[in-house]
Amino acid sequence: MHLLATAHDAGGGRASGSGGPPPVPAPEAARTKDPTGPEHHVLKSLLGAWALAACTPRETTAVEEHLGGCGDCADEALRLRGAVGLLHRPDSLDLDPGLRARVLDACLERRPPSVPVPGWAAPYDAETARLDALLQDFGNAEWHAPVRLRWFEDGKAVSRRSTVAGVVAHLTSADGLVAVALGLDDPLGGLDDPLGGRSARGPDPAARTEAYGRSRPSPPTRAVRGPWREQTHALVRTASLTGTDGPEGSPVSGAGGLGGAAGAGGVPGGRSGGPPRDPPGDPYAVPCTVPYGDFTLPLRDAMVDRAFECWVHAEDIAQAVDYPYDPPAPRHLHEMIDLAARMLPGALATRRRAGLAAPARTGRHLMAVGAPARSVRLEIEGLGGGEWLVPLDAPGAVGSAEHQVAHVALDGVEFCRLAAGHVAPREAAAGQDGDPDAVSDVLCAAAALSRM
Repeated sequence: MHLLATAHDAGGGRASGSGGPPPVPAPEAARTKDPTGPEHHVLKSLLGAWALAACTPRETTAVEEHLGGCGDCADEALRLRGAVGLLHRPDSLDLDPGLRARVLDACLERRPPSVPVPGWAAPYDAETARLDALLQDFGNAEWHAPVRLRWFEDGKAVSRRSTVAGVVAHLTSADGLVAVALGLDDPLGGLDDPLGGRSARGPDPAARTEAYGRSRPSPPTRAVRGPWREQTHALVRTASLTGTDGPEGSPVSGAGGLGGAAGAGGVPGGRSGGPPRDPPGDPYAVPCTVPYGDFTLPLRDAMVDRAFECWVHAEDIAQAVDYPYDPPAPRHLHEMIDLAARMLPGALATRRRAGLAAPARTGRHLMAVGAPARSVRLEIEGLGGGEWLVPLDAPGAVGSAEHQVAHVALDGVEFCRLAAGHVAPREAAAGQDGDPDAVSDVLCAAAALSRM
């Protein structure tokens, strides 16, 4: 008994004479653990938040101290930190809208093109390329996503339901007006409009769109992208071979607008600011204008008009699929704003004939073409902006600073959305001073430039 007791005492067991088994020695970690710190399972549950850097400073300190003594948690923390790197949201894959122009400019400086794209065709070239880039990855669901088209007609906001494919089909049929003017194939071919007995190949964009849709046995699908894309390339290529259409600010013939159903015709008022337009060059071998039903546009203005509509409908498409879409490059935006500003006098005259605008203050005599008239100074702010003097009393009059009766200022993109019928005149974010009736007439005339 003495030997057993001595052996037990020597082994660190219970005291001599006590009963029961000997205690198991506690591990080193248990003997050094802070009794006031969090338990293991609590610290392990914080590893995910720690990997995301979402812990409080106190929790971060506790977790990192724990990782120094727990190999399993340390391995798990490494795996979670690696997973966070995979979950990190990447930067946008969309290219800077100006990147394409900068790359082309750099290339053309080193090697000028034998047949350059004229400046007035560059906005159309850029906007169709941007829309094509948006469409290229669309699946079937996106092509059939509903799109709400909006514009103003007879002073009232109207809308129409379509799809992404339907909008591209509409652009194809409307761009066909320029294609026919340039001698290219009409995307409508020899179709006849069964309603009203009018030819589907006529110059009415809305009638052409209706005829294009009725000629297809089923609603438009992603198959519309190919013909639209080929036609845009052909238009730019042919316009480049055509050359330039003469001096800047060519007058608009008839009554129409920047895609305007209620439209306008006009001549340039006073204009300043913004990048310079292309210098005059040799005229066309064959003069070219583009008919739009009740009005015609010179080819250079028609190409800017088509670029404007492409951008507007690209925004409609992007909104339908919940995708961001930037405005055009500043120099292209300026071309669109300048065209709309030059068409405002004609839009005012059209609205005045319909009784929708204040009467002209010319007395009993007609105002001579080129005579100075009461004017509104239109100031467009931001990149691509400038200033225009819009004559109020006659399309053929000239804006005059001496006869200025009002001043209105808008952001460039806001003005374009007003001209597209996406913003009501009374809702446009415009700063104004002077005759309120004159300002209202100009804003309403801008909305009247819109169409489907």
